[in-house]
Amino acid sequence: MLLVIGIPTLPLFWLLRKKMWLYPFAFFGARMWLRACGAEVRVTGLERLDKDTNYVFASNHRSYLDTATIFTSMGRKIGLVAKKELLKAPIMGQGMGFVNIIAIDRSDPDRARESMDRAREVMQAGSSFGVFAEGTRAMPGELLPFKKGAFHLAIQTQTPVVPVAMKQTDWMMGKKQGTCFPGTIEVVICDPIPTKGMTVESDLMDLLTRTREAVARELGK
Repeated sequence: MLLVIGIPTLPLFWLLRKKMWLYPFAFFGARMWLRACGAEVRVTGLERLDKDTNYVFASNHRSYLDTATIFTSMGRKIGLVAKKELLKAPIMGQGMGFVNIIAIDRSDPDRARESMDRAREVMQAGSSFGVFAEGTRAMPGELLPFKKGAFHLAIQTQTPVVPVAMKQTDWMMGKKQGTCFPGTIEVVICDPIPTKGMTVESDLMDLLTRTREAVARELGK
């Protein structure tokens, strides 16, 4: 799929300056990846979202399946923050950059800030954004502490945060697991948390804590 679709479309859309035309192909590719892994996706809570409002979706992260799942399950186009290693993959890495999937290098604070600045620009242009708030994949059954980046982004853009609980992906294709097992991924979209009037200095940690608590409740942590 990468060879047949990616090679001709990437240079064409780049020349036309229509990079986001790649989005339907990326969406289709993510759905096919999940299907090839034997994964069905069941989403609850979409009715909690306003179709005319942009959000920062803050999810837990336990599996290689999570990125494709959140990309295709929020009921709207979203950008994503991903590890820099993912965007180094030939063809796929370049294509991900076309659809607002932004690399973040957490080992370099300056580069990490640049990535979040780019995410803020994307949101200010009218897009929602998904962030795996733990910053890395957790081991099966774990919920790691949340990083601050998603909440900086939400407060700086005055965008509501939506806690997202991803279930079942850890045993289907978890960290350090070399095989994939078929199953149903459960995605729970929690109530949005407004950020209007919040400041980074006063409200960031409270927002982070409320978001993590909402995800933890859904995961039974």
